Amino acid sequence: MIPRLVRLSRSAPKDRPLAWDRYWAGIKATGAGGEVLWDAGTDTEFLGYQDVLLRHLDPALPVLDIGCGHGSFTRALAGVFPEAVGVDISAHAIKRAAAESKGVGNVRFEVRDMTSPGAGAEFDGGANVFIRGVLHVLDQAGQAALVENLRLLAGDRGTVFLAETNFPGNPVEYVSHLGATTRSIPEPLERAIRGLPMPGRFGPGEREQLLPPAEWDLLEDGAIQIETHPATAVEGQGRVPGYYAVLRPRS
Repeated sequence: MIPRLVRLSRSAPKDRPLAWDRYWAGIKATGAGGEVLWDAGTDTEFLGYQDVLLRHLDPALPVLDIGCGHGSFTRALAGVFPEAVGVDISAHAIKRAAAESKGVGNVRFEVRDMTSPGAGAEFDGGANVFIRGVLHVLDQAGQAALVENLRLLAGDRGTVFLAETNFPGNPVEYVSHLGATTRSIPEPLERAIRGLPMPGRFGPGEREQLLPPAEWDLLEDGAIQIETHPATAVEGQGRVPGYYAVLRPRS
């Protein structure tokens, strides 16, 4: 399996914005029957987050969904907050998110690289932030740049909720967990390997290093299950071990 994984991953563009935009340009369908690896087509995962969001995030503030993709979580957040804004580095993702959100009045979408300096200036100090599955695909420089924007976005009033994959094994074990065998790789998984940066993991250790206690108050954290495309019928392969945390920047 390893040689095939190496061959597939070599085709992924090294330029991060190009990789993500090319990926979303090729997506023809979303949901359980679609082509997006991390889209289970259900609201089960979000419902597992909802009580946490209601406990800690100010319901009077807007929420920014960073790395929104086709906007499924943005639309769910719009049912909790007065305004939900989905941002993504890919113009093709934003186009699809807007098309799939017609009729939802309190959502909007923007192309925005949240690792760019000042990317959160519009909401400076007055927004909640929702991040699902972004930090684990950024390199260290990208993570640090994103955190600086998180600090500006949250300011004195907002709160950050993050959910990331935290798979304990190596890359071969990871793709095997998601249904890859020596004979075949599920299409949504193969598409991600072929087109996107190699993911890492993000758990309590990575969070403490990137968002240290001296600079961020940790309000709550714990283990979760990140739902993925139901590519196989094997129990558990549609879920990946993950980690969530709720934080506020210290003054």
